[in-house]
Amino acid sequence: MVEDLVPQQDELAGWRRHIHSHPELAFAEYKTSGLVAAKLTQWGYEVTRGIGGTGLVAQLRVGDGHRRLGLRADMDALPIQEDTGLPYASTVPGCMHACGHDGHTTMLLGAARHLAETRRFSGTLNLIFQPAEERGFDSGAKAMIADGLFDRFPCDRVFAMHNHPGAPQGNLLMRPGPFLAAGDRVFITITGVGGHAGRPHLAVDPLVAAAAIVMALQTVVSRNVDPNESAVVTVGRLRSGDALNVIPTEAEIGISVRSFSTAVRSLLRERIISLVNATAAGYGTEASIRYVEGYPVVQNDPAAVSFAGQVATELLGSERVELEFPRMMGSEDFAYMLQVCPGALLRIGNGPSDGGRGLHNPRYDFHDDNLSVGAAFWSRLTEQFLV
Repeated sequence: MVEDLVPQQDELAGWRRHIHSHPELAFAEYKTSGLVAAKLTQWGYEVTRGIGGTGLVAQLRVGDGHRRLGLRADMDALPIQEDTGLPYASTVPGCMHACGHDGHTTMLLGAARHLAETRRFSGTLNLIFQPAEERGFDSGAKAMIADGLFDRFPCDRVFAMHNHPGAPQGNLLMRPGPFLAAGDRVFITITGVGGHAGRPHLAVDPLVAAAAIVMALQTVVSRNVDPNESAVVTVGRLRSGDALNVIPTEAEIGISVRSFSTAVRSLLRERIISLVNATAAGYGTEASIRYVEGYPVVQNDPAAVSFAGQVATELLGSERVELEFPRMMGSEDFAYMLQVCPGALLRIGNGPSDGGRGLHNPRYDFHDDNLSVGAAFWSRLTEQFLV
């Protein structure tokens, strides 16, 4: 029951706020992983560090059961300057837990201690604390798998949880099949000929070409992708020049590309590359394109979702569980783990997201009341899976 974890609430909040105050970026989670490892070792787990960089796995075997369960939490922060004004705000300039990984880590730590104390299961529990989820490509999950994660710590099922601002606090949200989109990144440099702002005829302006490319990209989804499919092409970066009286030599464009279908993903790549090259040439400039394939689609195993939904319903009641939550265009590198081991990613409601308190926002904060809810869910899921 959630009530079993409530007595730990204040202590869990203290852990979470300490981690929040000391955020670390991808593959630099040394203090965070050290804190996690120390607590798990104290509670009797066998801890293996240095998996995929700063990742670690804590294993606890109880009884003679043969089933093996993996539970994953991410640890890294984002390069964002915090603007919450909270007493436990980030002490690291330009770095912030703006996605709730401090909460994800603490929920799993809360469950770890409870399970070590009660030991009401039979089998092998593998707690996976992962670095670098926010990296976007060549991320922590990929690195841990390449470092032998599931060869060294086999799992029959693996689960993860991410908070969801805008949904009622503590509600659990899930969906079988495709849940989160594949996410690719495109880095483009447009090269022209720099010159004097008052003599544009003697230059070749890359900024004008870049602006035309940004506008042309708006047609990729609206005119090339089947309206019955889902896709997003977002230009998140446009940089060029410094001085107002100088036509720059180069302009940079950065694009985020999201999709659910392999065919659509390929189509988007083809059309973006073709359109960028043609538009750049039309303005007398040259385009250099680096197209980086990022996270795959988060593909939840239907049986795993059904099991997690049953556990959640028993714990919270059906009114606080959504089993057919809509697909989302966000991406998650837990998708790599699901390609190797069946399982599911869940979402936990973080309460209202008004006032700029959504994910990746300088005013975001994880809802501490979710710590006991998440820890209780992981505990019950473990006890019911490892029987």
